[in-house]
Amino acid sequence: MNAEMVISIAEKGVYTTLMVAGPLLLLALVVGLLVSIFQATTQIQEQTLAFIPKIAAVLIALIFFGPWMLSEMVTFTYDIFNNLERFVGA
Repeated sequence: MNAEMVISIAEKGVYTTLMVAGPLLLLALVVGLLVSIFQATTQIQEQTLAFIPKIAAVLIALIFFGPWMLSEMVTFTYDIFNNLERFVGA
């Protein structure tokens, strides 16, 4: 196992992590921004107000994106385990 292979595996791992976490993080960012704008315009300074819409939005997105996220993670894991003998060098 050479350095290029290690870098390739790490690159695929980081890419898969970003692809799986990206939609949920972007949705939480957008909902948080909208709630912040709402709080600024109405001058409601309740600290816990931002958490409930973000939690609800991420939960709904997790239900929606969950099967795709799981298939991406299973594909990555399958590729790692399928090429395990090549990684170990047996």
